[in-house]
Amino acid sequence: MTPNEPPQKKDDGGMDTLLRAEKLTQIAVILPCAVFIGWLMGVALDKWLHQHWIYIAGIIFGAVAGFVQTFRLIAASGKDQQ
Repeated sequence: MTPNEPPQKKDDGGMDTLLRAEKLTQIAVILPCAVFIGWLMGVALDKWLHQHWIYIAGIIFGAVAGFVQTFRLIAASGKDQQ
């Protein structure tokens, strides 16, 4: 290799592509799952405490938790590519 040649990227056999696809799939699944789990916990608390509004708080809590985890995964994947 001469100094003028750019360094060649090593061939990883497509593993890098599979890892990126897995991360994108994980990001796409986290938010709906978090909202569903928050709703489910809210419904359970509604029945246990004989209320009719806690499921809304559960949905909001699940959405916030899903967004936080999504942003963490996006930030981590940005660091991996640099």
